[in-house]
Amino acid sequence: MDKVVIITGSNSGIGKAAACRFAAEGCRVIMACRNLEKSKTVQQEIIDATNNPQVDLLQLDISSFESIHQFYSCVKETYPKIDILIHNAAFLNHGNKTYQLSEDGIELSFATNVVGPFLLTRLLADLLEKSDDARILHACTTNIRHFFDPKRRIEFDNLQGEFKDKRTYSTYKMYGDSKMALLMLTFKLAEELKTKNISVNAIQIPAIKLSKETIQKMQSGWKFAARVQNLFSAPRETMADTYFHLCTSEEFEGVTGKIINGKRTIMQPSQYSDNPGQQIKQFFDQTVYPKYAASERNVEQVWEFCLRWEAVEV
Repeated sequence: MDKVVIITGSNSGIGKAAACRFAAEGCRVIMACRNLEKSKTVQQEIIDATNNPQVDLLQLDISSFESIHQFYSCVKETYPKIDILIHNAAFLNHGNKTYQLSEDGIELSFATNVVGPFLLTRLLADLLEKSDDARILHACTTNIRHFFDPKRRIEFDNLQGEFKDKRTYSTYKMYGDSKMALLMLTFKLAEELKTKNISVNAIQIPAIKLSKETIQKMQSGWKFAARVQNLFSAPRETMADTYFHLCTSEEFEGVTGKIINGKRTIMQPSQYSDNPGQQIKQFFDQTVYPKYAASERNVEQVWEFCLRWEAVEV
């Protein structure tokens, strides 16, 4: 398969499994990773496992504007086109109770999970446009389902630490907020890139087996819950297969501006009413996503926040 694929955060977890899956199919894989020392070992593992030497490793800290621009410059000089861009990397610091800012002054979850992917996509659009079938995939999670709570809102007024000393910080809430923002960014980018024939979709990742390293970072109560969850969760390779299917199959060719669940079904905005019984029912309906994401006003708030950073000099 003659495709060039960029996968962010591909040195562990689903990203590593996906890099292995694409390489096994003969794709040229670009591992975009922050930690090069750790990633070199993984790169060689993938090459050995797939007998595909076309597994490249480039440094990328997706939370850093400077790193994003350096990565883009390297890609532009080396590759005539990009066929697939998978925004898999994410930031979730289990147990952290301290508000963290990126080097560019953005809450670290949003810098990594939203603004960084936005900037990289905009930079790579011209290379993606050269593909016959360009596809972008955003890794969202079931955390977005907390927005079925009608009171849940993204704290747009606190994304640069405006109230970091006055509001209680929850890394889990900010992670969920950032993944909801990434979903809404999916819808807007799909509209913006349609004229370039670039598809943009999101995947709602279900419960996947967590690594021992990830579980060790959790607080004691969460560790127990994670170990129980692992008993019923799918292996990472299952989601890697889904990444591959969504990015290469005829079934999803031309599909854009959608969120797809773990069973590869296109989801729809919830039409349930706001009464308590319906709220509970919709939470377990994996074919729908929260109406919050379908709000044009909410989508524009995410878009405007991301646009503010595009012109920042690095």
